[in-house]
Amino acid sequence: MSSINLVDSHCHIVFRNFDEDLDEVASRWRQAGVTSLLHACVEPAEIPAIRSLADRFSELRYSVGVHPLDTKHWQEDTADVLREAALDDSRVVAIGEMGLDLFRDSNLEEQLDVLRPQLDLASELNLPVIIHCRDAAEPMLKELQDRQRNGNPPTGVMHCWGGTPDEMTKFLSFGFYISFSGTVTFPKALDTHLCAKEVPEDRFLIETDCPFLAPVPKRGKRNEPAYVKAVAERIAELRGVSFERVASMSTANAKRLFALP
Repeated sequence: MSSINLVDSHCHIVFRNFDEDLDEVASRWRQAGVTSLLHACVEPAEIPAIRSLADRFSELRYSVGVHPLDTKHWQEDTADVLREAALDDSRVVAIGEMGLDLFRDSNLEEQLDVLRPQLDLASELNLPVIIHCRDAAEPMLKELQDRQRNGNPPTGVMHCWGGTPDEMTKFLSFGFYISFSGTVTFPKALDTHLCAKEVPEDRFLIETDCPFLAPVPKRGKRNEPAYVKAVAERIAELRGVSFERVASMSTANAKRLFALP
């Protein structure tokens, strides 16, 4: 067991491609020093299965929400379903992943109709939000500005960050944390490298977003929580600090944002 503590602040191990070997996957994340995982939710039908994973792995906490590419799963009672799930289990520490994705879809109004009630719910329950934002920084910032003006700005994390340093600065100004995934290890992700260098030490998280986006040298394979270590190592390299420093700061930040044990 490593003496380093790491938090994988965004994973999806509920996916079927973990069915066969999840105990081995857990053994590897523990070996790598991952002491806490936050399991993101993309739609309400996942919640019972994620909850049973939290029963199985004591280091797991989770969110409840609807992803912007899953707007078809938003029904009239979805906000109530999410509220009930969050109130019913203290291991629910965030609302999301929610957000805007104009890279894969163009239904901005429909995505906003699903985003807004989730932001409201997070405010109501005093929980942070997990924001997925792809090619949509402008409308997302506008939404946050409107909420700040109305006196109910959310707090949370920009997950799997892939924007520019300028966009990052704007999200930081709203109090958001910035989370880096395996993308930071990709040679051509130059904006992400710059962001990882410039992000304040007390405002960044690390994540895998597994099973997607495996870091170099596992790129193209199934990602898993143990590989969050490669993300921390690359950020340390980019920032010119020790791996231990990145591990301890990202862990402290995740614990602060999500009130992790």
